[in-house]
Amino acid sequence: MEMLAKVSQFFSKYFAFFVIIISFVAFLSPDHFTWITSHITILLGVIMFGMGLTLKLSDFRIVLQKPIPVLVGVLAQFVIMPLVAFALAYAFNLPPELAAGLVLVGACPGGTASNVMVYLAKGNVAASVAMTSVSTMLAPIVTPFILLLLAGQWLPIDAKAMFVSILQMIIVPIALGLFVRKMAPNVVDKSTAVLPLVSIVAIMAIVSAVVGANQANLMSGAALLFLAVMLHNVFGLLLGYLTAKFVGLDESTRRAISIEVGMQNSGLGAALAGNHFSPLAALPSAIFSVWHNISGPVLVSIWSRSAKSAQKRQSDADMKVDL
Repeated sequence: MEMLAKVSQFFSKYFAFFVIIISFVAFLSPDHFTWITSHITILLGVIMFGMGLTLKLSDFRIVLQKPIPVLVGVLAQFVIMPLVAFALAYAFNLPPELAAGLVLVGACPGGTASNVMVYLAKGNVAASVAMTSVSTMLAPIVTPFILLLLAGQWLPIDAKAMFVSILQMIIVPIALGLFVRKMAPNVVDKSTAVLPLVSIVAIMAIVSAVVGANQANLMSGAALLFLAVMLHNVFGLLLGYLTAKFVGLDESTRRAISIEVGMQNSGLGAALAGNHFSPLAALPSAIFSVWHNISGPVLVSIWSRSAKSAQKRQSDADMKVDL
Protein backbone atom coordinates (compact mmCIF):
# COMPACT_ATOMS: atom_id res chain seq x y z
CA MET A 1 0.00 0.00 0.00
CA GLU A 2 2.89 2.35 0.81
CA MET A 3 4.39 1.75 -2.62
CA LEU A 4 1.02 2.42 -4.28
CA ALA A 5 0.74 5.65 -2.29
CA LYS A 6 4.15 6.78 -3.62
CA VAL A 7 3.13 5.90 -7.18
CA SER A 8 -0.10 7.84 -6.65
CA GLN A 9 1.83 10.90 -5.45
CA PHE A 10 4.17 10.67 -8.45
CA PHE A 11 1.30 10.50 -10.94
CA SER A 12 -0.52 13.35 -9.15
CA LYS A 13 2.58 15.54 -9.32
CA TYR A 14 3.06 14.99 -13.06
CA PHE A 15 -0.60 14.56 -13.98
CA ALA A 16 -0.57 17.23 -16.70
CA PHE A 17 2.46 15.63 -18.35
CA PHE A 18 0.84 12.17 -18.41
CA VAL A 19 -2.44 13.54 -19.80
CA ILE A 20 -0.55 15.24 -22.63
CA ILE A 21 1.42 12.06 -23.38
CA ILE A 22 -1.63 9.78 -23.44
CA SER A 23 -3.50 12.30 -25.63
CA PHE A 24 -0.62 12.34 -28.10
CA VAL A 25 -0.43 8.53 -28.15
CA ALA A 26 -4.21 8.26 -28.65
CA PHE A 27 -4.00 10.73 -31.53
CA LEU A 28 -1.27 8.70 -33.25
CA SER A 29 -2.89 5.32 -32.60
CA PRO A 30 -6.64 5.87 -32.12
CA ASP A 31 -7.66 2.25 -32.71
CA HIS A 32 -6.07 1.25 -29.41
CA PHE A 33 -8.26 3.68 -27.46
CA THR A 34 -11.62 4.11 -29.20
CA TRP A 35 -12.96 0.95 -27.53
CA ILE A 36 -12.88 2.86 -24.23
CA THR A 37 -15.65 5.21 -25.38
CA SER A 38 -18.35 2.70 -24.43
CA HIS A 39 -16.94 2.60 -20.88
CA ILE A 40 -16.69 6.36 -20.21
CA THR A 41 -19.81 6.36 -18.03
CA ILE A 42 -18.38 3.59 -15.84
CA LEU A 43 -15.02 5.37 -15.59
CA LEU A 44 -16.73 8.58 -14.48
CA GLY A 45 -18.70 6.58 -11.90
CA VAL A 46 -15.41 5.24 -10.52
CA ILE A 47 -14.06 8.81 -10.21
CA MET A 48 -17.21 10.00 -8.47
CA PHE A 49 -17.22 6.97 -6.15
CA GLY A 50 -13.68 7.93 -5.15
CA MET A 51 -14.85 11.49 -4.51
CA GLY A 52 -17.61 10.11 -2.27
CA LEU A 53 -15.05 8.11 -0.31
CA THR A 54 -13.06 11.27 0.44
CA LEU A 55 -16.07 13.36 1.47
CA LYS A 56 -17.32 13.74 5.01
CA LEU A 57 -20.61 15.17 6.16
CA SER A 58 -18.54 17.75 8.05
CA ASP A 59 -17.35 19.07 4.67
CA PHE A 60 -20.83 20.51 4.19
CA ARG A 61 -20.83 22.22 7.59
CA ILE A 62 -18.97 25.24 6.23
CA VAL A 63 -21.99 25.95 4.00
CA LEU A 64 -23.97 26.74 7.16
CA GLN A 65 -21.09 28.31 9.08
CA LYS A 66 -19.74 30.56 6.29
CA PRO A 67 -22.25 30.47 3.43
CA ILE A 68 -21.14 33.61 1.55
CA PRO A 69 -17.89 32.26 -0.01
CA VAL A 70 -19.60 29.01 -1.03
CA LEU A 71 -22.63 30.85 -2.42
CA VAL A 72 -20.45 33.27 -4.39
CA GLY A 73 -18.29 30.43 -5.72
CA VAL A 74 -21.19 28.23 -6.82
CA LEU A 75 -23.06 31.12 -8.44
CA ALA A 76 -19.90 32.21 -10.24
CA GLN A 77 -19.34 28.62 -11.36
CA PHE A 78 -22.75 28.26 -12.97
CA VAL A 79 -22.96 31.81 -14.36
CA ILE A 80 -19.47 32.74 -15.55
CA MET A 81 -18.42 29.50 -17.23
CA PRO A 82 -21.60 28.85 -19.27
CA LEU A 83 -21.88 32.48 -20.40
CA VAL A 84 -18.20 32.68 -21.35
CA ALA A 85 -18.57 29.42 -23.30
CA PHE A 86 -21.68 30.75 -25.03
CA ALA A 87 -19.91 34.00 -25.98
CA LEU A 88 -16.81 32.17 -27.27
CA ALA A 89 -18.91 29.72 -29.30
CA TYR A 90 -20.54 32.70 -31.04
CA ALA A 91 -17.34 34.70 -31.37
CA PHE A 92 -15.48 31.77 -33.00
CA ASN A 93 -18.55 30.67 -34.97
CA LEU A 94 -18.03 27.07 -33.85
CA PRO A 95 -19.97 24.25 -35.53
CA PRO A 96 -23.16 23.26 -33.63
CA GLU A 97 -21.74 20.14 -31.95
CA LEU A 98 -18.57 21.91 -30.79
CA ALA A 99 -20.55 24.97 -29.64
CA ALA A 100 -22.92 22.78 -27.60
CA GLY A 101 -19.95 20.80 -26.26
CA LEU A 102 -18.20 23.98 -25.10
CA VAL A 103 -21.33 25.19 -23.31
CA LEU A 104 -21.72 21.72 -21.81
CA VAL A 105 -18.29 21.70 -20.20
CA GLY A 106 -19.01 25.25 -18.99
CA ALA A 107 -22.25 24.06 -17.37
CA CYS A 108 -20.53 21.24 -15.46
CA PRO A 109 -19.70 21.49 -11.73
CA GLY A 110 -16.21 22.06 -10.36
CA GLY A 111 -13.53 19.48 -11.06
CA THR A 112 -12.30 17.05 -8.40
CA ALA A 113 -8.67 18.15 -8.92
CA SER A 114 -9.53 21.73 -7.93
CA ASN A 115 -9.29 20.99 -4.21
CA VAL A 116 -5.68 19.83 -4.55
CA MET A 117 -4.84 22.90 -6.65
CA VAL A 118 -6.40 25.20 -4.03
CA TYR A 119 -4.34 23.52 -1.31
CA LEU A 120 -1.11 23.96 -3.28
CA ALA A 121 -2.03 27.59 -4.03
CA LYS A 122 -2.44 28.36 -0.29
CA GLY A 123 -6.15 28.90 -0.84
CA ASN A 124 -9.19 28.25 1.33
CA VAL A 125 -9.38 24.45 1.06
CA ALA A 126 -12.50 24.07 3.23
CA ALA A 127 -14.43 26.50 1.03
CA SER A 128 -13.09 24.77 -2.10
CA VAL A 129 -14.28 21.33 -0.95
CA ALA A 130 -17.68 22.77 -0.04
CA MET A 131 -17.99 24.53 -3.43
CA THR A 132 -17.09 21.37 -5.35
CA SER A 133 -19.55 19.33 -3.28
CA VAL A 134 -22.43 21.79 -3.56
CA SER A 135 -21.99 22.43 -7.30
CA THR A 136 -21.79 18.67 -7.90
CA MET A 137 -25.00 18.04 -5.96
CA LEU A 138 -26.77 20.82 -7.89
CA ALA A 139 -25.54 19.54 -11.27
CA PRO A 140 -28.49 17.19 -12.02
CA ILE A 141 -30.83 20.19 -12.08
CA VAL A 142 -28.60 23.13 -13.03
CA THR A 143 -26.53 21.56 -15.83
CA PRO A 144 -29.51 20.40 -17.98
CA PHE A 145 -31.28 23.73 -17.36
CA ILE A 146 -28.26 25.75 -18.54
CA LEU A 147 -27.90 23.57 -21.63
CA LEU A 148 -31.58 23.92 -22.43
CA LEU A 149 -31.25 27.69 -22.09
CA LEU A 150 -27.98 28.26 -23.95
CA ALA A 151 -27.29 25.26 -26.21
CA GLY A 152 -30.77 24.30 -27.39
CA GLN A 153 -30.34 26.42 -30.52
CA TRP A 154 -27.49 24.17 -31.71
CA LEU A 155 -28.63 20.68 -30.68
CA PRO A 156 -31.83 19.16 -29.25
CA ILE A 157 -31.58 18.96 -25.45
CA ASP A 158 -33.43 16.25 -23.53
CA ALA A 159 -33.18 17.80 -20.05
CA LYS A 160 -35.06 14.95 -18.36
CA ALA A 161 -32.79 12.27 -19.81
CA MET A 162 -29.72 14.34 -18.90
CA PHE A 163 -31.03 14.78 -15.34
CA VAL A 164 -31.30 10.99 -15.01
CA SER A 165 -27.83 10.49 -16.52
CA ILE A 166 -26.20 12.89 -14.05
CA LEU A 167 -27.96 11.18 -11.15
CA GLN A 168 -26.63 7.83 -12.33
CA MET A 169 -23.11 9.02 -13.14
CA ILE A 170 -22.51 11.39 -10.22
CA ILE A 171 -25.01 11.35 -7.37
CA VAL A 172 -25.40 7.56 -7.03
CA PRO A 173 -21.62 6.81 -7.01
CA ILE A 174 -20.95 9.68 -4.56
CA ALA A 175 -23.75 8.42 -2.29
CA LEU A 176 -22.29 4.91 -2.43
CA GLY A 177 -18.86 6.33 -1.56
CA LEU A 178 -20.28 8.20 1.43
CA PHE A 179 -22.08 5.03 2.54
CA VAL A 180 -18.93 2.90 2.30
CA ARG A 181 -16.97 5.52 4.22
CA LYS A 182 -19.65 5.51 6.91
CA MET A 183 -19.65 1.71 7.16
CA ALA A 184 -15.88 1.11 6.98
CA PRO A 185 -14.04 4.36 7.84
CA ASN A 186 -10.78 2.65 8.85
CA VAL A 187 -10.50 0.74 5.57
CA VAL A 188 -11.29 3.87 3.57
CA ASP A 189 -8.76 5.98 5.49
CA LYS A 190 -6.03 3.44 4.71
CA SER A 191 -6.85 3.51 1.00
CA THR A 192 -7.32 7.26 0.46
CA ALA A 193 -3.67 7.74 -0.54
CA VAL A 194 -4.25 5.46 -3.53
CA LEU A 195 -7.54 7.05 -4.67
CA PRO A 196 -5.88 9.86 -6.69
CA LEU A 197 -4.12 7.21 -8.81
CA VAL A 198 -7.44 5.52 -9.63
CA SER A 199 -9.00 8.86 -10.60
CA ILE A 200 -5.97 9.84 -12.68
CA VAL A 201 -6.01 6.57 -14.64
CA ALA A 202 -9.77 6.92 -15.23
CA ILE A 203 -9.43 10.53 -16.44
CA MET A 204 -6.54 9.60 -18.72
CA ALA A 205 -8.65 6.77 -20.17
CA ILE A 206 -11.59 9.14 -20.81
CA VAL A 207 -9.38 11.75 -22.49
CA SER A 208 -7.60 9.15 -24.63
CA ALA A 209 -10.94 7.69 -25.75
CA VAL A 210 -12.32 11.07 -26.83
CA VAL A 211 -9.08 12.07 -28.57
CA GLY A 212 -8.91 8.72 -30.37
CA ALA A 213 -12.53 8.96 -31.49
CA ASN A 214 -11.91 12.47 -32.84
CA GLN A 215 -8.57 11.98 -34.56
CA ALA A 216 -9.99 12.99 -37.95
CA ASN A 217 -11.64 16.10 -36.48
CA LEU A 218 -8.41 17.11 -34.79
CA MET A 219 -6.46 16.67 -38.04
CA SER A 220 -8.96 18.75 -39.99
CA GLY A 221 -8.22 21.79 -37.87
CA ALA A 222 -8.81 22.00 -34.15
CA ALA A 223 -6.65 25.08 -33.56
CA LEU A 224 -9.70 27.32 -33.21
CA LEU A 225 -11.28 24.95 -30.69
CA PHE A 226 -8.03 24.76 -28.70
CA LEU A 227 -7.96 28.55 -28.53
CA ALA A 228 -11.62 28.72 -27.48
CA VAL A 229 -11.08 26.15 -24.71
CA MET A 230 -7.93 27.90 -23.46
CA LEU A 231 -9.71 31.26 -23.33
CA HIS A 232 -12.70 29.64 -21.64
CA ASN A 233 -10.49 28.36 -18.83
CA VAL A 234 -8.42 31.54 -18.51
CA PHE A 235 -11.51 33.77 -18.36
CA GLY A 236 -12.98 31.44 -15.73
CA LEU A 237 -9.89 31.70 -13.54
CA LEU A 238 -9.67 35.48 -13.98
CA LEU A 239 -13.37 36.33 -13.57
CA GLY A 240 -13.71 33.94 -10.63
CA TYR A 241 -10.91 35.79 -8.83
CA LEU A 242 -12.29 39.24 -9.72
CA THR A 243 -15.80 38.26 -8.57
CA ALA A 244 -14.49 37.16 -5.19
CA LYS A 245 -12.45 40.36 -4.92
CA PHE A 246 -15.46 42.49 -5.88
CA VAL A 247 -17.57 41.08 -3.03
CA GLY A 248 -14.73 41.67 -0.55
CA LEU A 249 -13.53 38.13 0.18
CA ASP A 250 -10.01 37.51 1.50
CA GLU A 251 -7.09 36.47 -0.69
CA SER A 252 -7.16 32.75 0.18
CA THR A 253 -10.88 32.56 -0.67
CA ARG A 254 -10.33 34.51 -3.91
CA ARG A 255 -7.83 31.86 -4.97
CA ALA A 256 -10.23 29.07 -4.05
CA ILE A 257 -13.08 30.60 -6.07
CA SER A 258 -10.79 31.36 -9.00
CA ILE A 259 -9.68 27.72 -9.25
CA GLU A 260 -13.15 26.35 -8.56
CA VAL A 261 -14.65 28.44 -11.35
CA GLY A 262 -11.85 27.80 -13.84
CA MET A 263 -11.50 24.03 -13.36
CA GLN A 264 -14.45 21.95 -14.56
CA ASN A 265 -15.56 18.35 -14.19
CA SER A 266 -14.61 17.70 -17.80
CA GLY A 267 -15.08 13.96 -17.34
CA LEU A 268 -18.77 14.58 -16.78
CA GLY A 269 -18.84 16.82 -19.85
CA ALA A 270 -17.28 14.09 -22.00
CA ALA A 271 -19.63 11.42 -20.67
CA LEU A 272 -22.77 13.54 -21.16
CA ALA A 273 -21.69 14.61 -24.65
CA GLY A 274 -21.02 11.02 -25.66
CA ASN A 275 -24.34 9.80 -24.26
CA HIS A 276 -26.61 12.61 -25.44
CA PHE A 277 -24.85 14.26 -28.41
CA SER A 278 -21.87 12.79 -30.29
CA PRO A 279 -18.14 12.03 -29.91
CA LEU A 280 -17.41 15.39 -31.58
CA ALA A 281 -19.38 17.23 -28.90
CA ALA A 282 -17.16 15.56 -26.29
CA LEU A 283 -14.00 17.05 -27.81
CA PRO A 284 -14.17 20.42 -25.93
CA SER A 285 -14.35 18.48 -22.63
CA ALA A 286 -11.32 16.35 -23.56
CA ILE A 287 -9.27 19.39 -24.55
CA PHE A 288 -10.42 21.21 -21.42
CA SER A 289 -9.25 18.24 -19.32
CA VAL A 290 -5.78 18.51 -20.82
CA TRP A 291 -5.54 22.29 -20.69
CA HIS A 292 -6.86 22.98 -17.18
CA ASN A 293 -4.33 20.48 -15.82
CA ILE A 294 -1.65 22.71 -17.35
CA SER A 295 -3.05 26.14 -16.47
CA GLY A 296 -3.93 25.07 -12.91
CA PRO A 297 -0.37 24.10 -11.90
CA VAL A 298 1.01 27.20 -13.65
CA LEU A 299 -1.31 29.43 -11.59
CA VAL A 300 -0.44 27.48 -8.43
CA SER A 301 3.26 28.03 -9.13
CA ILE A 302 2.73 31.79 -9.54
CA TRP A 303 0.73 32.07 -6.32
CA SER A 304 3.16 29.85 -4.39
CA ARG A 305 6.05 32.08 -5.45
CA SER A 306 4.13 35.21 -4.44
CA ALA A 307 3.36 33.65 -1.05
CA LYS A 308 7.04 32.82 -0.50
CA SER A 309 8.05 36.36 -1.51
CA ALA A 310 5.52 37.82 0.91
CA GLN A 311 6.84 35.60 3.71
CA LYS A 312 10.41 36.62 2.94
CA ARG A 313 9.49 40.32 2.98
CA GLN A 314 7.70 39.84 6.29
CA SER A 315 10.67 37.94 7.71
CA ASP A 316 13.09 40.67 6.60
CA ALA A 317 10.83 43.32 8.14
CA ASP A 318 10.69 41.40 11.44
CA MET A 319 14.49 41.13 11.47
CA LYS A 320 14.84 44.89 10.99
CA VAL A 321 12.43 45.51 13.87
CA ASP A 322 14.44 43.17 16.12
CA LEU A 323 17.65 44.98 15.21
